[in-house]
Amino acid sequence: MLRKYLLFLSFTVLFFMSGNAFAQIGGDGPPAPGGAPGDGPIVPPPNPIDGGLGILLAVGVGYAVRKIKKVD
Repeated sequence: MLRKYLLFLSFTVLFFMSGNAFAQIGGDGPPAPGGAPGDGPIVPPPNPIDGGLGILLAVGVGYAVRKIKKVD
């Protein structure tokens, strides 16, 4: 039973994390080197920071709850 649960959890996590892998496709590409004088610094577009940290946090909390219940 535990093996089936872990297999299901693994596939679910991989399914949801695959969207993050393709999050940066498209766009304008990298900025051109240099620039015209007086333009100021080239600022790259902001990138998402989350990238699965919420999933890792949830798995960690679940693991901790499991360990705590196992001790009792």
